[in-house]
Amino acid sequence: MIINTWDIVQLDCQPNEYVVTAHWTLMATDGTYTGSVYGTASFGVDPNKPDYTPYNQLTLDQVVAWTQAAIGEEQVASYEKTVADQIQAQITPTIVTPKLPWL
Repeated sequence: MIINTWDIVQLDCQPNEYVVTAHWTLMATDGTYTGSVYGTASFGVDPNKPDYTPYNQLTLDQVVAWTQAAIGEEQVASYEKTVADQIQAQITPTIVTPKLPWL
């Protein structure tokens, strides 16, 4: 079974601490092999939104949810398939690099 973990590794903010970009990673593992994807998601700036959260009160889960919403459900599924494919390629490689036969 593959376990996916989304993480936020950096937030870019305006001087008022309003988040405009999240840098994220998606890591996957089956317990032996791993796969990963890195990307960014941008957000519109409107500190007057009713759900505005001050920077110092943000949670990882909240920003991951924003990030996934900004990326879109279809692209999230595509990234999760990409890391699963990376793991499968390690389990069943299509290209190998054996030792040179003359060594």
